[in-house]
Amino acid sequence: MNFDIEFALATLPYILSGLWTTIWVAIAGSLGASLLGFSFEILRRTGWVMGLLMRFVIDFIRSTPLLVQIYFLYYVLPFYGVVLPALVVGVLALSVYYSGYLAEVFKAGIDSIPRGQTEAAQALGLTAADTILRVIAPQMLRNIAAPMGNYFVSILKATPYLAVIAVPEMLGAALDIGSDTFRYSEPMLMVGAVFLILAVSIAWAVRQLELRLLASAKR
Repeated sequence: MNFDIEFALATLPYILSGLWTTIWVAIAGSLGASLLGFSFEILRRTGWVMGLLMRFVIDFIRSTPLLVQIYFLYYVLPFYGVVLPALVVGVLALSVYYSGYLAEVFKAGIDSIPRGQTEAAQALGLTAADTILRVIAPQMLRNIAAPMGNYFVSILKATPYLAVIAVPEMLGAALDIGSDTFRYSEPMLMVGAVFLILAVSIAWAVRQLELRLLASAKR
């Protein structure tokens, strides 16, 4: 079967109908993963008992495939009376899975800040929350902007996994076209092209943010 460029272009509007869902899920998943990952890392530093617990949680999350987590949330939890919409499951699965990786990114970012910064904040009478938000977080973000951006791209590229639970994102739209027409190469190529454009755009935006943060640090 020859590749039909006209058919490929004709599939684009239907594929783009799932673009907003893809972008929304990726943004929500990135925010959720960042908040969870940062919380895990802060809790890991509150004491040796909590530290051991958080290490176990982070390692468990990172060692479990994303697809297994999606299936568990969507197909297993209902047996225990917890029924979640597919979109909620998608966002939750992406948030939890990538929080384990981002926790390690936050760990590296916090460890790169001289300990004297925290001690100085304590000497000035700042609370633990103020120290984290006003002293540690701004400096940490300058150091981890690039790796965080890489994981945001990874979250975007992981959204097609949600097609297995019928989330109406772009891959799901392409699979619908393929099942109706028995032609998969054209819609799949269009999906790949759109994902490439989105990934390159995110990488460029993260690079610009990193340059701005570095420039502000030199002032």
